[in-house]
Amino acid sequence: MRFSYLGPRGTFTHMALSQLSTNEEEHVPAIDVPAALRMVRSGETDFAVVPIENSVEGGVNATIDSLSNGSTLRIVAEMLVPITFVLAAKKDIPLDQVKRISTHPHAWAQCQNWIAENLTEASHVPATSTAGAAKAMADGALNFDAVLCNPLSAEQYGLTVIAEGVADNPDAVTRFICVGTEDTPLPEPTGSDKTTLQVQLPSDEAGALLTMLEQFATRGVNLSRIESRPVGDSLGRYQFSIDCEGHVADERVQAVLIGLHRTSPLVRFFGSYPSALQKPVKLRPGTANQDFASARGWVASLLN
Repeated sequence: MRFSYLGPRGTFTHMALSQLSTNEEEHVPAIDVPAALRMVRSGETDFAVVPIENSVEGGVNATIDSLSNGSTLRIVAEMLVPITFVLAAKKDIPLDQVKRISTHPHAWAQCQNWIAENLTEASHVPATSTAGAAKAMADGALNFDAVLCNPLSAEQYGLTVIAEGVADNPDAVTRFICVGTEDTPLPEPTGSDKTTLQVQLPSDEAGALLTMLEQFATRGVNLSRIESRPVGDSLGRYQFSIDCEGHVADERVQAVLIGLHRTSPLVRFFGSYPSALQKPVKLRPGTANQDFASARGWVASLLN
């Protein structure tokens, strides 16, 4: 198995990948999320590990959009990584000499209060990843004074930590997904699963969003994430990236998919996979598999 991931070595994504594979020979770093997913679509790698959601910043748009644009991919696993940041430099320097900081935009957003309090004149130099910024500094980049990265990256690239605990939220967590091709077998249901979908709404129908949400509510299926993203073909057209509780093998989730297929112009299924938290889904009365089977049996008896 070969895994592409948002590189270089030492990124939070690399840390997530290590939960699945510790064999470095299987790991193929990519310059960004779209590149990591393109490697799967082209057959260069078997799976990609990419971030999809952060507890502070929400959804990762690069991942959501890259999943939506192109051949259908299949999510088979998710991993959670606690997010810790340090401010690191080539050598030990006073904080008042730090004027330009390189890091990923999500990392910058998660440390902006600390920066505002301690580095009032500092500006952001965007990087493709936190480890990418650390590597660039180690390679001699001269257009910034320090980087925001995780402690592992600072150590791997020989940087000096000049400030620790710089994150605004010490409990921040990023969720990562492992993505294969559409023909990748679905994981078996565990009783604590997620299903990821993409749903477009009719553009000329009042109450279309309510109709979509009712497909989940009436079947007792809880949403754990919903985000709107532009379709991209014209102004004002949006689609929704959705995570819901349950597995496609569950009767209630199948009923949701049937309802969405009837009422939405486009529904894409990206997979059902075990939840990283492994908290059993609490079913609403009347939504267990046997409840659906009993109801179908009753209707069949009427027809007979």
